[in-house]
Amino acid sequence: MAKVPPVLLDEQLCFSIYSASKKFNHFYQSALAPFGLTYPQYIALLALWEDAPLTVHQLGDRLELDSGTLTPLLKRLEKQGWVTRVRSRTDERQVLIHLTSMATAKRDEVYQRIGQCQTMLGMSDHEIQTLMTDLITVKNQLDHVSDNQLIDKQTTH
Repeated sequence: MAKVPPVLLDEQLCFSIYSASKKFNHFYQSALAPFGLTYPQYIALLALWEDAPLTVHQLGDRLELDSGTLTPLLKRLEKQGWVTRVRSRTDERQVLIHLTSMATAKRDEVYQRIGQCQTMLGMSDHEIQTLMTDLITVKNQLDHVSDNQLIDKQTTH
């Protein structure tokens, strides 16, 4: 039986991404606290600031969130006064998410606060763009690996 050499924790790409993600979530949680926003709420607002109104389905696709996660998030944003949810007049199965005047008015303030966060990282625009490109590559590669391929690989060993 062949002995498989271990891949140490600090050598795992998945752990580096996981750790960075946790740190980013905490970092942004602090930055967004004055607005009463969580990071998932913030990214929902980002998508809406770019393309509002969106249907719940369109927003879920954009953020890669299922409706079970997105619906409570949107309910909280609505309760806080950031968005309104309105049934489509042309298709009652669809719910459109609109920004409120408060969300529009606070957009630049939120952008400025988050811009300060990126400055605090101490990375150049080029370094950030390179990292983002690399992460998109990893994400795209993972999109092409199906769960079945992973299971097939495990059963052949």
